[in-house]
Amino acid sequence: MAGVQLIQVDPEEAGMRLDRWFKTHFPGLGFGQLQKLLRSGQIRVDGGRVKSDTRIQPGQTVRVPPMGVDEKVHGPLTSNTMKNRDDDDVLKQMLLHEDAKVLVFNKPAGLAVQGGSGVTRNVDDMLEAWRNKKGEKPRLVHRLDRDTAGVLVVARTRSAAQSLTAAFRERTTKKTYWALVKGVPRVKEGKISTWLVKEATDDGDRMRIAKHGEEGADHAVSYYRVIDQAAQNLAWLELEPYTGRTHQLRIHCQHLGNPIIGDPKYFEFDKNWEFPSGIQNRLHLLARHISVPHPDGGRLSVTAPLPPHMVQTWNLLGFDEATAGERDE
Repeated sequence: MAGVQLIQVDPEEAGMRLDRWFKTHFPGLGFGQLQKLLRSGQIRVDGGRVKSDTRIQPGQTVRVPPMGVDEKVHGPLTSNTMKNRDDDDVLKQMLLHEDAKVLVFNKPAGLAVQGGSGVTRNVDDMLEAWRNKKGEKPRLVHRLDRDTAGVLVVARTRSAAQSLTAAFRERTTKKTYWALVKGVPRVKEGKISTWLVKEATDDGDRMRIAKHGEEGADHAVSYYRVIDQAAQNLAWLELEPYTGRTHQLRIHCQHLGNPIIGDPKYFEFDKNWEFPSGIQNRLHLLARHISVPHPDGGRLSVTAPLPPHMVQTWNLLGFDEATAGERDE
C-alpha cells in the first residue's frame, strides 16, 4: 500500500476498538507493528493520537500510514467495505451455503434484495455475476427487507427455483428471526394473529392492522417468545412468521406493544422513554435461521450470525447467544 490513507469510520463500526478495526481492514498488520505505529503517532483519529483500545465512532477519520501490507477486508460487510469491491467478491463473502442447486447468503443490513427507488446496489443485480455456463442467473425465491440482516435463499437453477418457491408458498419452510424490542411482552410466549393491509405513503409501502373482511386485507400469523431481557426496558425476542406478509414481524411487534428497536417505520417514540445509550438507531431484526426442503430431498438448515450493530448491542446488554436454546425443525 503506497501513501497515506484517510478512511472514514462506517456507521456499523460504531464503538469498535481501534485494534479490532485494523484487524478487520488490514489483517496482514501484526500487533507489534500496530503498536509501533500508534506510539510514533503515525496512526491518528481526527488528527489526534490514540491507543489500541480507543473506541471509534461513525464519521471519524482514521489516518493510515504506508504499512507494507495488503488491504484485504475479512471482517463484516458494511457500506464502506462493499463500496469499492466487485459483486463477485461481495457475494463470496456473504455466502453461508453452496451446493449444485441452492445458495444461501448472509445479507447485510442496508443492502436491498431487489432494485427500486433510491437503490444503487441490490442482490438481484449482483447475481448477474454468478451466471453458470448455461447462462442461467441464480434466482431469488423469497425476500428480506432492506434493513433486515440474515439468511437469504437463492436457487441456482430453474427447477430448484420452482421447488423452493413451492416450499415457501406451501409453508413447509421454517424461518426464525431474532429481534430487540422496546419493553417486555407481558406474556412471555404467544401467537399474534391479525389482518394486515398495505398502504402507499410518501415513505414507501407501510402496513397497518385491518379489520376482518376489509378490502385488500390479508391474514397474518406470527409466533414469539422472550429469550432474555434487560430489566423492563428491552427484550430479545425469537420470532417465527407462519405467513409471509410485507413487514409482518415489524408491524406485529408494534401491535404487541413492543416495537423493534431502530425500526424507522413502526417505532414511535414517546416522551417517557429514552433511546438506550450506546445502541445504534438501526433496525435490530435478524433472519437468524431457515430450514427448507432441499430440491434434491432432505432438509437444508442454515444459521446467520448477528450483524455488527446487533453484536454491539448484545455485548452491551450482556446477552449470550448460548442462552437462546435454538430449536431446529
